[in-house]
Amino acid sequence: MNLEQLYNQYKEPSIEGRYITFDKIYPILKKINSNNQLEIIGKSALDIPIYKYQIGTGKIKILLWSQMHGNEGTTTKALIDFLNFLNGGSLLAKKFLKTFTFCSIPMLNPDGAQLYTRENANKVDLNRDSKDLSQPESRVLREAFENFEPDFCFNLHDQRTIFGVSDTGKPATLSFLAPAYNESRDVNETRLKAINLIAGINDVLQGYIPGQVGRFDDGFNINCIGDTFQYLGVPTVLFEAGHYPKDYSREETRKYVFISLVSSFKILGENDLVNNEIDKYLSIPQNKVVFYDFLYKNIKINYDGIEIITNFAAQYKEELINDQICFNAYIVHISELDNYFGHFEFDAKGALYQDSSDNFPKLNQKANFYLNNNIRFVNGLMDA
Repeated sequence: MNLEQLYNQYKEPSIEGRYITFDKIYPILKKINSNNQLEIIGKSALDIPIYKYQIGTGKIKILLWSQMHGNEGTTTKALIDFLNFLNGGSLLAKKFLKTFTFCSIPMLNPDGAQLYTRENANKVDLNRDSKDLSQPESRVLREAFENFEPDFCFNLHDQRTIFGVSDTGKPATLSFLAPAYNESRDVNETRLKAINLIAGINDVLQGYIPGQVGRFDDGFNINCIGDTFQYLGVPTVLFEAGHYPKDYSREETRKYVFISLVSSFKILGENDLVNNEIDKYLSIPQNKVVFYDFLYKNIKINYDGIEIITNFAAQYKEELINDQICFNAYIVHISELDNYFGHFEFDAKGALYQDSSDNFPKLNQKANFYLNNNIRFVNGLMDA
C-alpha cells in the first residue's frame, strides 16, 4: 500500500500551517458529521465547545486527542486527515471501522489554540494537570477516558525544532514514547503493548524518514496525562511531531503523522504485535537537544578594539501577529557551539560582523546583520 498516495488523497486542503484554531476545524467536523458522530463533551475556560468525534463499530476502542497544548497543531491536521480517510469509503477504511471504535478529541485546548500558547486561558499546562484536574479541559478529557473505557490511547503533540535524533545530526521529525507508569519505569503488560506498537510504527517510518525518528524521555510524572493513563492500565502512545528540513509549516511532518496513524491501526487490526519488542524500542535513539534554527561559525567581531573569532546561534520565536504566525529569529547563544547543529548553518570564514547597533552580536537581538559589509542577513537568513 502506498501510504503517501493515501495521504495525498485524504489530506484536508482547508487547513495548513502552524496556526490551527477551532474556527478552522469546526466546518470540517460539521462536513464529516454524516451520522451524528460529532458531540459537545464540555467547554473550555473561555466557554468554547470541546467536541469529540466518534466513528466505528469495532471492539477495539481507541481514544485520540490533539492540541492539549494550543500551539501544537500539526497532529490536529493529521488527525483531521485521518478522519477524512475513515469517511472515504475505501476497503481499508471499512476494515478499520469494523475493527475499531475511534473516539477523537481533535482540539482539547481551543483557548490556547486561539492565543497560540502552550497553556490554556488560565495559564495552566494541561499536561501537568492530570492529577489535580483543576481545569475544565482536563476534566473533559478524564471524563471522556472514563466513559469510553479505551483499549489504547494516542496522546498527540508537537515538539520544538531543538530536538535531534541523539548526536546523528538529523532532526527528530517524529518521536514516540510509551510513558512510564511508575517511578522505577518498569515495563508491565500495559506498557509493553505501547512499546510493541511504537516498534512497529518505527519499522514503517524508517522507509520514509530513515534516521529521523526519536524516542522521548520516559521520566515518570503522574501529573502528565500519558503517565496517568498508563498507570490506570491503558496502553498509551505519545506522538511528538517535530522538524523536517525546511518544513517550518510542518506540512511534511503532518504526512508522517498520518502515515503513523494508519500504520498503527494496520498493526493493531492485524494483531501484529509480537510478544516483546523492547530491544527494538530501545534501539530507537533518544531525543536530544542538539539543534538551533541558525548556526553561524567563525565570525570575526571587533570588541573594544580587539578582533576575535567566535560563533553564535539564533532561534525562531513563533509570534502571533494579526492572526498570523510570524517566525522571528533572535540571537540566543554566543561562543562555543561544539556538538550542536543548525537547521541553517553558515561558515563565515573570518568575515567581519556588523549590525546597526554595536557591531557585535547580543543575546535576544534580532538576527539582522552584515558580514564584511556586503553579505546581508535578514531574520536569520542570507538576503539574496
